[in-house]
Amino acid sequence: MNKKLLYLIALVVALAAPFFAYPVFLMKLLCFALFACAFNLLIGFTGLLSFGHAAFFGSAGYVTGHLLTVVGLPTELGIVCGVLASSLLGLVIGSLAIRRQGIYFSMITLALAQMVYFAALRSPYTHGEDGLQGVPRGRLFGALDLSSDLTMYYVVLALFVAGFALIVRTVHSPFGQVLKAIKENEARAVSLGYEVDRYKLLAFVLSAALAGLAGATKTLVLGFETLTDVHWTMSGLVVLMTLVGGMGTLAGPILGAFLIIALENKLGDLGAWLSESLGIAWFGSLGESVGMVTGLIFIVCVLLFRRGIVGEIGALLDKGRKANA
Repeated sequence: MNKKLLYLIALVVALAAPFFAYPVFLMKLLCFALFACAFNLLIGFTGLLSFGHAAFFGSAGYVTGHLLTVVGLPTELGIVCGVLASSLLGLVIGSLAIRRQGIYFSMITLALAQMVYFAALRSPYTHGEDGLQGVPRGRLFGALDLSSDLTMYYVVLALFVAGFALIVRTVHSPFGQVLKAIKENEARAVSLGYEVDRYKLLAFVLSAALAGLAGATKTLVLGFETLTDVHWTMSGLVVLMTLVGGMGTLAGPILGAFLIIALENKLGDLGAWLSESLGIAWFGSLGESVGMVTGLIFIVCVLLFRRGIVGEIGALLDKGRKANA
């Protein structure tokens, strides 16, 4: 099936979704899907594994939340400032991290992200462990009242579509082709005359900016921002989403984010239903074992679906086409 047709079907489903499901939950799914897509741009198409992407996701949320709650900026300016803050942070961290490769690059991003976490923990502007509470949604451009969940959903959907379209355009541009070349063989890209470090830094900043857009939007949707979003476990969660869905694919991170977030939010309900249906009390405590279940899913994917769900489906379709040919 044509990819454009698939995207059109997905868009139609997304437009109708809030009439059949809880809009706030759907918005949370979209925010994390954009976060996973931003991370995938870095690891899936550039080959850079960052263990510190939570720093951009959470810092944008804190900046947006503070500006909307304390300063009283308009909603659109709060989001823009959050994205600019994550971009600037991405420029600083990226400039330091790209000087190393492999596991050293990953460890530098983790160390610098933990510095951001401790800054958020100690800063009076973030309210430490209490976090920012009561972040107002306000009105977009002074016209759209975002207090309505339905209106807010379509704004979040528009931001997600814009972010995803930017990623698709980037991947299929000459710039994106250079990123793929760097991932496949960095030494050869250098020999061809490309300034590899500049390309990697640009990809890092773009990924940080999109992660910041996801974080700022999530703060606006839920009305609060906490230390969870800048903790290293959030960086691990986005790695899990990308690997489960399919690293290096466009739709994979979206599917991975949907599966992991839906599992975190609905596992308790599923456990309660299984407990009542089967009469086994143990299933009632399943909601407290989200980490164990996601860990098992990760192990299964690594062992059986090394290319992720979307990657394996794509490989099977390619195999079928070759067989028919």
